[in-house]
Amino acid sequence: MVLTSTPSTWIENGDRLTQPEFHRRYERRPDLKKAELIEGVVYLPSPVRATAHGDLHAQMTAWLGAFASTARDARVSDNATVILDTDNEVQPDLSLRRVDGGTSRLEDDYIVGPPELIIEIAASSAAIDLHDKKNAYRRNGVQEYIVWRVFDEAIDWWHLVDGEYRPLPTRDDGVVESNIFPGLRLHVPAMLRGDMATVLDCRRG
Repeated sequence: MVLTSTPSTWIENGDRLTQPEFHRRYERRPDLKKAELIEGVVYLPSPVRATAHGDLHAQMTAWLGAFASTARDARVSDNATVILDTDNEVQPDLSLRRVDGGTSRLEDDYIVGPPELIIEIAASSAAIDLHDKKNAYRRNGVQEYIVWRVFDEAIDWWHLVDGEYRPLPTRDDGVVESNIFPGLRLHVPAMLRGDMATVLDCRRG
């Protein structure tokens, strides 16, 4: 067995590290494409499947990108590192943040502080996304959180109210609209069936 790293750069599933130590090790491991520190515990994700994650991620990216293209103060990031606190450094599937006057900032080109909106595609990661990650996002003030529960064929969109996540209201036609980003609307049934024409048209009203 040939070791490709030293103990000072090892990152293993289940390691308990502080955020600064996790970040230091992660920066020294360019071979790792994704690692997260969630509530002080290291998680190395499984390989990503196409129809259960990659395709759905692309749909959500197209939706957010279309919105951000017409919103002056909104910026979409795909799998960008977000440093939340001393126990949490994550790489959400997608985040949407305000460029000026928002709740996050850039330091050394990393996002520090909570983006206004985070999206996770939850297939094999559902237990983490719906529990530990959700708790970390709630506690750190992520205002809105979307989870696509792939195997349940459902999309949840929560907003932060008095320190707790509550579902945003859904219109009779299945559309949900952001409280933080006016005009950001998701036609949930259309997104679930992959009807991107309807999803993208929904942002007009």
